[in-house]
Amino acid sequence: MFLFEAKSKLKTAGDTKTNNGIIRTLSVKEPRPMAGKSVTPLANTRRSSEVSKSPSHKPGFIPVTKIEDQQAIRAIAFHPRGNFYALGSNSKMLRVCAFPNMGNLREEHVAYETSVVYKHAKHHKGSIYCCAWNPLGDLIATGSNDKTIKLTRFNEDTLSAEGTSMELGFHDGTVRDLVFMQDVTIRSSILISGGAGDCKIYVCDCESGAPIRAMSGHTAHIYSLHTWGGCMFVSGSQDKTARFWDLRASTPITVVPAPSGSPYASVCVDPSGRLMVSGHEDGVVMLYDIRGAKVVQSFQPHTGECRSARFSNNAYYLLTVAYDQRIVITDLHGDLLRPLPSVVVGEHKDKVIQGRWHPTQFAFVTSSADRSAICWGLPTVM
Repeated sequence: MFLFEAKSKLKTAGDTKTNNGIIRTLSVKEPRPMAGKSVTPLANTRRSSEVSKSPSHKPGFIPVTKIEDQQAIRAIAFHPRGNFYALGSNSKMLRVCAFPNMGNLREEHVAYETSVVYKHAKHHKGSIYCCAWNPLGDLIATGSNDKTIKLTRFNEDTLSAEGTSMELGFHDGTVRDLVFMQDVTIRSSILISGGAGDCKIYVCDCESGAPIRAMSGHTAHIYSLHTWGGCMFVSGSQDKTARFWDLRASTPITVVPAPSGSPYASVCVDPSGRLMVSGHEDGVVMLYDIRGAKVVQSFQPHTGECRSARFSNNAYYLLTVAYDQRIVITDLHGDLLRPLPSVVVGEHKDKVIQGRWHPTQFAFVTSSADRSAICWGLPTVM
């Protein structure tokens, strides 16, 4: 288990740049790993730490709630305030679930059934591959292998969808990922999406549903998209490149080849816009210095395809999940050029497809081919 000295909210303290790399500094006492079952690094990869088992009885992450579907649950998206999260599955079902109360969580807690506040069967004609919630929290986007995107207005007061979902049909292949960009001042949403087919990234106006730009560059399926504010976003592809884009430009600003030669399965940028993490099909995870345009380091916490890599709220921890059925957290405190401790914090019974942090709490949700989605939390240290 992943063990911590204390359970607390993370606060940003910033990074310090040195001649040797980036050092993350702390302004408050944060939860730090003490001991646990560490990942055994594979040959020819950067060593994380030795396998060890702790005699300590301090609590680690535990399942808080769990939901099961008839088929694999693929997609997870948190409401911006974190009180709900959406799930999309191969059964074509869209669910909106209530995030549980994590107060007074005990180590002996037994996971209970997830509270579903809204569900819609046959939301798509095919499997739901991805979903996203806009920053205002009133619009859910889903993408499918039926080649369509659906935009659904969600009223959190009535816990219901408003009107009929808008269906967008400009993709000619499976929609693998989508992200919102938001201008809160005018309450306008822009949706960025990508996937198979023509391998283009589409920029869509959510009010009209019309594509306003198609961005070319990738030569194979686009698996992952991420934005961190402003006009910037990044894409990861089966063509073994990640590409940084600016909505004001028609071509990529930067192209980052995969150092291990393995396709990008997941990409994410920390809130500062300085550090990218990527998960790859060979189980390798890469940290990339965006401003310095260089690889910080690559390591291999997984033995299967790493389908999801996400920074915690303020990027002091990294959550990765993979087809090896494992959920791993890597500690990013300190010098990022040094070996990083990676610890298995949980497992599913089949491939883990996605993992997403809660937007403000030190908790996360994972989805799996074992047909379940689990919400994980840290028990309160007494």
